Amino acid sequence: MFTESRFTVIAGAGPTGLTLARQLARHGVPYRIVEKSAQPFDGSRGKGLQPRTLEVLDDLGLLDGFLAAGGPYPELLAHLPGGGEHRFRLDEVHAPTPAVPWPNMLMLPQWRTGELLADGIPVEVGVGLTGIDPIDGGARVTLDTGEAVDAAYVVGADGGRSTVRKLAGIGFEGETHEEERLTIADVRLTGLDRDHWHVWPGEGRAFRLGLCPLPGGDWFQLTAPPSALSPAELVAAVDPSITVTAVGWTSEYRANMRMASRFRAGNVFLAGDAAHVHSPAGGQGLNTGIQDAYNLGWKIATGSAAVLDTYEEERLPVAAGVLGISTRLHRRHAEGADDAMRRDDPVLRQLSLNYRGATLADERRPRPGTVQAGDRAPDAPLAAGRIFDRLRGPHATLLAFDWESPLPELSVPVHHVSEAAGIYGTDGPTLLLIRPDNYVGCATHDVRDVLGYLERAGL
Repeated sequence: MFTESRFTVIAGAGPTGLTLARQLARHGVPYRIVEKSAQPFDGSRGKGLQPRTLEVLDDLGLLDGFLAAGGPYPELLAHLPGGGEHRFRLDEVHAPTPAVPWPNMLMLPQWRTGELLADGIPVEVGVGLTGIDPIDGGARVTLDTGEAVDAAYVVGADGGRSTVRKLAGIGFEGETHEEERLTIADVRLTGLDRDHWHVWPGEGRAFRLGLCPLPGGDWFQLTAPPSALSPAELVAAVDPSITVTAVGWTSEYRANMRMASRFRAGNVFLAGDAAHVHSPAGGQGLNTGIQDAYNLGWKIATGSAAVLDTYEEERLPVAAGVLGISTRLHRRHAEGADDAMRRDDPVLRQLSLNYRGATLADERRPRPGTVQAGDRAPDAPLAAGRIFDRLRGPHATLLAFDWESPLPELSVPVHHVSEAAGIYGTDGPTLLLIRPDNYVGCATHDVRDVLGYLERAGL
């Protein structure tokens, strides 16, 4: 496990950086997290948490607070020209299953997500990076306070304009469509119910205005094409009976789809928007960043160069795939497709993302089961509790199915879970080693494979 005495320096205290700080803290890895902005982000921006992210929050012990603060996505109500109405959903409401306890997106404004993740995290606000220089076994980080910090690792979670990425000399490939913009604002108003996400179409298939009620208060998120009109004027133009009483955070989104050419340069890593920026279509960006951090944190804790090499190997292809999905959704919206607002592709829930075939996905069975090495470990009911209860925490876990032979003393907890064999699709005596990020690392019928994997992965 981790033996370095020097800090990991995290640049950026958004959801990605805060998730990483929490991961490092529970692994006992010393860190410093700095945030260039003097104040926490106060806007709604990324407001959707995908089912896989909810599982990450459960593992971190934070889910109850998020569920209490957030809410389900409401039905959309389109106010049609001529006074008609049309109701529809981005996606159907999915019933929980034994394998997927939280199958639906949770709506929560990004400022609140950041606030919940930041609770208890010692963020150094108003502090940025000005230099990163390699030193023996790490990097010397220069802060804009004049302080120099000798770090074991540096992680850039500092957004699309990442200073860390630029200092590391990593390219940011992709394109920006300057002509495709969207005004976003948080507004308070009267004269409109909070039971629906209200949208007003324009001429043809054009989009004119959207007002989405945000949970945890009386704010709405306003979205509209760029205009010289103020938020209040935009609203009044579609319905004079609605009155905007306050305007909070405002921004203008540009269609920007880019990805870093590498996620690692020496002991410098990129995560979240510093590594990939997406269209907001599909609610993928914030969620992908949280899962970057979830993947990277336990690997930093091992202190193994070989294990850290697998961060880019696993996360870069995932980010590329997610970028492709969100870009396709964006193009459908920009082109006015009839189903442009549908979000029913199950891939968007991020439960099927996997690392099959990667270095740390060791599938040793001649007939792999439903759940294979590299896959997310699903939940399942047990005689006492459930699988997620056994996995929760910073440790790896060995799940034994129909296993009666004695096992040697291991460095990880062992749970006999034969009643979950149906969900996991195991056949006969089977061992599944679950990594600290709750993906299947090794799947085998031979305990020697588990022992070898634990050594290679530094667990």
